Amino acid sequence: MTKWLTEARSLIGTREVPGSANNPVIMTWGNRLGAQVLGIAYGGDSVPWCGLFAAWCIHHAGITPPAIAIRAKAWATWGTGLPLFGMVPLGAVAVFERKGGGHVGFVDSINADGSLNILGGNQGDAVNVRRFTRDRLIALRWPAGVAVGPAAKIAAAAATNTTGEA
Repeated sequence: MTKWLTEARSLIGTREVPGSANNPVIMTWGNRLGAQVLGIAYGGDSVPWCGLFAAWCIHHAGITPPAIAIRAKAWATWGTGLPLFGMVPLGAVAVFERKGGGHVGFVDSINADGSLNILGGNQGDAVNVRRFTRDRLIALRWPAGVAVGPAAKIAAAAATNTTGEA
C-alpha cells in the first residue's frame, strides 16, 4: 500500500467542526502546508478541504502536490495520467466533476458495477470512503516518477453513496 493511502486511512473519521469553530487537525494540515503549497492561506474548515486532505497525504509521503493544491481540479493535471477505465491502481488520485467545482480523493477499491470507492476528505464534512460513479470522473493520476502500484481490489460491498463533497 502507498504511504499516502496509509496516511489517508489513518485519518478516517476526522470531521470538520460545524459553525465558526474549526477542527485543529484539519487546521494543522493547512498551517503546515502553507499558502505556498495550497495556493491560499487556509482559513477554516468551512472552506472546501478535499484538496487540502489530498495534499497533506501526498506531502506526508514525501511527494510534491500540485500548485494550488487546495483546488480539486488542480490535481487533474498533476503527476502522470492514467486511463479512466481498465486497471485502476490502489491509491490513484481520482478527480471528479461536481456542481460548482471538483472533488479529489484516493481510489480505495472498485465495485462490481465499475464505480469507485474513494477515500477522501470533505466527503459529507469528514474523511471517509464513499462510492462515486465514473460518469463524474475527469482524471485518474499517479505521482510522476513513482512506480504504479497494484490494482485496486473489487470491494465485497459498495461504500455508501456520496451525499455531498466539496
